[in-house]
Amino acid sequence: MRELVKRLHPICRSMTGDGVRRTLEIIAETIPLELHEVPTGERVLDWTVPEEWNITDAYVKDASGRRVIDFARSPLHVVGYSVPVSATMTLEELRPRLHTLPEQPDLVPYRTGYFKHDWGFCLSENALRELPEGEYEVRIDSALTQGHLTYGEHVVPGESADEVLISCHTCHPALANETLAGIAVATELARRLAGRRLRHTYRFLFAPAAVGAITWLARNRDRVDRVRHGLVLACAGDRGKLTYKRSRRGDTLIDRAAAHVLSTRESEIRDFVPFGYDERHFCSPGFNLPVGRLTRTPDGEFAEYHTSADDPSFVTEEAMAETLAAAEEIVEILEKETTYLNLEPYGEPRLGPRGLYGAPGIDQMAILWVLNLSDGEHGLLDIAVRSGIPFTTVASAARSLLEAGLLKEEGHRREILLQRVERES
Repeated sequence: MRELVKRLHPICRSMTGDGVRRTLEIIAETIPLELHEVPTGERVLDWTVPEEWNITDAYVKDASGRRVIDFARSPLHVVGYSVPVSATMTLEELRPRLHTLPEQPDLVPYRTGYFKHDWGFCLSENALRELPEGEYEVRIDSALTQGHLTYGEHVVPGESADEVLISCHTCHPALANETLAGIAVATELARRLAGRRLRHTYRFLFAPAAVGAITWLARNRDRVDRVRHGLVLACAGDRGKLTYKRSRRGDTLIDRAAAHVLSTRESEIRDFVPFGYDERHFCSPGFNLPVGRLTRTPDGEFAEYHTSADDPSFVTEEAMAETLAAAEEIVEILEKETTYLNLEPYGEPRLGPRGLYGAPGIDQMAILWVLNLSDGEHGLLDIAVRSGIPFTTVASAARSLLEAGLLKEEGHRREILLQRVERES
């Protein structure tokens, strides 16, 4: 995951363009992707697919010909979606086009000018202070064309057509934690799911933020009701604690699963607000999908956010590994959550003759909790939460009881049947 972050970091990405395509090409070296090219001008819900933006070079040169601002050093030095420019300007004329962070004078900010047909440069406040008065050569070799918006999908098939949507954004340049760590975690999670026998189908979406998710929703309106659970991954590699943001519904299985998984770690659970990443589009009232968001320190709450300090050195292997582990545990709950019915509910059944009393590898309390709460109304996650026993231990106990003939499965088969009836109606 760390190597993927380092490899993707120098690429200039935006809402559209060859940087997004190159990013998806690199991801596709690990997991196969189906690429979708959506033409400029296509109506997507209340939005329109924008012009495609590409850039080859940009700089500001002083009187000696030295590049005092240079896109070649970092894509952050140019405001995203800047129109072409070729001019000679005084520093006074140029200054309104220069963006800095006076409160963080060593850092270069990230800025975009989507839909504005404008231009600008970003640099550190300290670098700006060192620029002498005089004339500067200003050049931006960019193009806004009737092109395409590009997104990629990777599907891991399961026994059911019901889907788990895993989404991350592909549009921000040179932001290792905010963007690339989420891509890396999603890619590795997809790789690990490959070849497994799965209950659900897993759809991984790699798309530019906002307009990319909106485009996907617009193009999948006839099948979006298959999404039974969803997770947006972002800000996945910093040293902060794990943070889960609930879906708009607030009490879906993925909300409960994430809360249970994070309860064993230093973490925070937050309620839904209609601001942030693409969860707000998936959770818009017309769709109201059960999609939550998993981050470490949320967007805007770490000092390096949208600055040049969000580089690969800011991302740690340990943090990405923990984010991945949490996502995997959430997936395990989605896969194994089932409701059972105790077939010997009158008194406690004899466990010894069935090899379930004092046997090696058997968690006795988990066995007793599963027997007691397997009444057709409580799922394994309910039992794990109420008992305080890890979900995997509860699921293992249920499997032992099922093999011993003490349980009957009530859960996910009935749920799938009801979901199919709901779709058909």
